[in-house]
Amino acid sequence: MTITTDAAMTQLHPLDQLAAEEILAARSILEAAGLVADTTRFAYLGLLEPAKAELYGTDTPAPGRRVRVMLWDASQSRSLDVSVSLDDSSVIHSRELDPSHDGQLPVLLEEFEIIEEILSADPQWQAALASRGLTPIQVRVAPLSAGVFEYENETGKRLLRGLGFRQDHPGDHAWAHPIDGLVAFVDIENRRVNHLIDDGPVPVPNVNGNYTEAAIHGTLRTDLRPIEITQPEGPSFALEGNHLSWLGWDLRVGFDAREGLVLHQIHHTQAGHRRPLIHRASISEMVVPYGDPAPYRSWQNYFDSGEYLVGRDANSLKLGCDCLGDITYLSPIVADDFGNPREIENGICIHEEDAGILWKHTDEWANSNEVRRNRRLVVSFFTTVGNYDYGFYWYLYLDGTIEFEAKATGIVFTAALPHKNYAFASEIAPGLGAPFHQHLFNARLDMMVDGENNRVEELDLMRLPKGPGNPHGNAFTQKRTVLASEAAAVRDADGALGRVWHISNPTSLNHLGHPVGYTLYPEGQPTLAMAEDSSIADRATFARHHLWVTQFAEDERYAAGDFVNQHPGGAGLPAFVAADRDINGQDIVVWHSFGLTHFPRPEDWPVMPVDTTGFTLKPHGFFDANPTLNVPTSTPGHCTASQAGPDSGTAGHCGG
Repeated sequence: MTITTDAAMTQLHPLDQLAAEEILAARSILEAAGLVADTTRFAYLGLLEPAKAELYGTDTPAPGRRVRVMLWDASQSRSLDVSVSLDDSSVIHSRELDPSHDGQLPVLLEEFEIIEEILSADPQWQAALASRGLTPIQVRVAPLSAGVFEYENETGKRLLRGLGFRQDHPGDHAWAHPIDGLVAFVDIENRRVNHLIDDGPVPVPNVNGNYTEAAIHGTLRTDLRPIEITQPEGPSFALEGNHLSWLGWDLRVGFDAREGLVLHQIHHTQAGHRRPLIHRASISEMVVPYGDPAPYRSWQNYFDSGEYLVGRDANSLKLGCDCLGDITYLSPIVADDFGNPREIENGICIHEEDAGILWKHTDEWANSNEVRRNRRLVVSFFTTVGNYDYGFYWYLYLDGTIEFEAKATGIVFTAALPHKNYAFASEIAPGLGAPFHQHLFNARLDMMVDGENNRVEELDLMRLPKGPGNPHGNAFTQKRTVLASEAAAVRDADGALGRVWHISNPTSLNHLGHPVGYTLYPEGQPTLAMAEDSSIADRATFARHHLWVTQFAEDERYAAGDFVNQHPGGAGLPAFVAADRDINGQDIVVWHSFGLTHFPRPEDWPVMPVDTTGFTLKPHGFFDANPTLNVPTSTPGHCTASQAGPDSGTAGHCGG
């Protein structure tokens, strides 16, 4: 499809990010089909990616541009899932959702404000606040996804739950003043309070949460000297449209309102041989469940991708603050609630970073002393969902390593601490609690290691007993287990065994005669902490295990299913693996769950220093030897030592 821009006619690749003109075209097609009225809202709009066969087939025509749209109309109580062809200006498919079975569409941005409007006019809410000496104008309400629980009169309704926070002035960080003992269950569709729990006034914490005020941070430091990162010859990567290439790597940088960054068609080239590694890499879902059983919070669990759309909420990044150095930005375009394009200026950051030592050895026999510096390519974005901020960082390294890192910061969710040593929350300031919770992510890795015939083996450390063949008891080996079916591949990490998962291609052998592959190294932190028969465990089943492997299917995109908001459970990965398909030497998708279990500290208040989680994919037999032997030594100008005295180091080459 060709899109007209002010500069020129640009031919789009089938995996290019959606352009503003395409979003407007999709809206026009839906209007012409009678699917958009004044009361219609666009809960999601994103690129409907071509099938693999269309992208890789040699005799297939170029795939067209298609869009998936989720439409919500409160006046008709109707949710639609629609597919649109931009090439043919037609609606390909439309399905109306059954809320009791399918759940609800994602939370709309305008609903963040609607919940405050509804509650401000509600007599019960007004009375509850008055009993605490407050009025609605003093209170901000967090619009929290409802989940599915045993509360009466909720089935089929579009709901949010609201917790209140006192805001003392427009610039006040209200998270410091939680209004406890009170929660509202709000029917957003009919704009009324469905249910209210009010157990009476609880003292509102009066701590100061305004971390930019001198009253909290004191005198700003004056002893931080500048760190300047310069690349006088420019970066080592090239970006043409959305196609990114860097020192043997090439890929396409995509962006989706739901998933955020999506990396397509990751390849690595060495000695002129371009090889596929991953067809599509994304964070398909993330969930933040809370562990406080108090009735005001026992329902708290947020699917930040499926319910809140982390990509839609991406930040515009600031040079020198969010990203440091020689930066290239991309500005993705998403649709607003009304189906109009909205540019997220500088929403994606691309840059290079020094990454420490790549390799080093001092050899007295050979009289050699060699060291090489590592570097990595960084593709990232940051998003804000309520009180938390998340950075999503994809790293590519010189040695073929792929790494993902999530950075969690922002403000911890707060509550009034009922008493000292409360079992389900930390005291982070006098009288102010932060409930225990988790941040659990799921990476969807559509693997393509040297082609589509891939498999996964589980590698475990095996300790051997002392005895014949092991007289000193020093022997240990590695156990390899092929995960041949989907049911067999639902696995958990085990740090005691050093468990990793090797993704290989049995039809592509290296020079040693072994299948080429990549190994997934998990962090192995706790999985979902909630009871197995809990509502959250039914809805976030993906987070109960570190590894799932499925045979590729075009419509299996999200770990918790397509429609997450108020879905009753069982969707996504548990449904995908129910058929127990063959995954040995097939076109497979590796789903890896990982994350943080957060027992907040006083140091996390009033704003939380970054905490990190992630995983690593390392080449394992993919190359015939260390692929970075061709990295040159650093130049003298980059090895300068501080001249602190007569015996201080001097500039020199990093090799001998």
